[in-house]
Amino acid sequence: MVQPARERAQFVLFATGVLLGLVAEQVVMFSVPLLIFQDTENISVLGTSFALEWLPGLLAFPFAGLIADRDGGPRLFSRVNAGRAIVLVLVLTVCATLPSATVPALMAGAVFMSLLMAPIRLSVEKAVLLLAKKEKVARTQSLVQNMELLAMAVGPALAVLGSAYIGKLWLLCVAAALCAVAALCWLPLPRGERQLNPGSVAKTVGELRLGWSLLIHNRPVVLLVSINFSINLAFATALSVNAAVVTDIFKAPESSFALLNTLVGVTGLLNLMLVPTLLKRFEVKALGVFGFVLLSTSLLGLAAAPSFVLYTVAYVAALMGVAYFNVYNRTQRVKVIPSSHLGKVMGPFYLLNTLSYPIGGLLIAFLGNSLGPQLLVGILAVLLALYGLMVLPLTIRGFNSAIAALEQERQLADVQGG
Repeated sequence: MVQPARERAQFVLFATGVLLGLVAEQVVMFSVPLLIFQDTENISVLGTSFALEWLPGLLAFPFAGLIADRDGGPRLFSRVNAGRAIVLVLVLTVCATLPSATVPALMAGAVFMSLLMAPIRLSVEKAVLLLAKKEKVARTQSLVQNMELLAMAVGPALAVLGSAYIGKLWLLCVAAALCAVAALCWLPLPRGERQLNPGSVAKTVGELRLGWSLLIHNRPVVLLVSINFSINLAFATALSVNAAVVTDIFKAPESSFALLNTLVGVTGLLNLMLVPTLLKRFEVKALGVFGFVLLSTSLLGLAAAPSFVLYTVAYVAALMGVAYFNVYNRTQRVKVIPSSHLGKVMGPFYLLNTLSYPIGGLLIAFLGNSLGPQLLVGILAVLLALYGLMVLPLTIRGFNSAIAALEQERQLADVQGG
């Protein structure tokens, strides 16, 4: 009885830490775009800010993967969340004391938050494998995905409430406190084996090269990367201009911008209860296909929406599509990547995925004013649907073959070992 109770407590701390860190991100994502757009009233500046926010993360992911493999996960999560809290406090101090430097300070803070996001994401990947075994991996990955959706409910609601009482700028202090508590939540979690002697620069370069090699020679994972990149490019373009579309094109109040994400999160709560049941009745690949179709259709809805209400419906549906696809995405990839090299492979994996975010921001910066953000999202949605129609079936077949081959190897090893 002691062991199950301990495992439940660990999962509660794990989920709480993930949730609080994500809520902090949502609070920042609510306040920063509005503060920048309020100060500049320029969609291109929003796009540029979005691109600058994600570029540093591209460089950080491969190294973050090595650190996660060497550290084990939970220790890294706690330290980096403490670092995020410090960054937010410093940005708040600059903005409060030098109002003329608000936009540069917010952009600089976004750069550091981007650098620190990489080790957070990869420490969660490592922790999932520490806490969940075999059949529990899919449910734990679903839990992580739904914590993201739940954060979209709690974060914007908290941000609107806080904005009404303390103002958007001081929400950065709230986000810093959440990061600090998230760091504390993971301190009692079990920690993987730690490499006390990481080795020379040559060894580090060799490990980076190994991560890229393992990724490139893993065909189903390469195909999955390409699909993720396409999804993220279309969605990043929509995300980077959300604040402007809601408050400028539809003339909705700032609270409507928060409501948009809150509705996604509330739907995520329902999804949290629904996904385990769906996984019992349907194969995980069926959820992936359904999620991709829902996402592509909803992005077209975003592009064509004539009102805030229809835009909201399409936005909620699109993020639900992402949630279902990510259950497949996260579950399948860890089955075909050696656990001892997960961080090394996931570093380049995330790098290629997040490359789409600065590209989406730059598309908005250069084409947002001329084409209009909704038309640009529509064009990318059509390209995404066509690409998925060709590549998604190949990806599913590739994973099925790779997983079957690994299972045969395990069975053969068991027979030989017996």
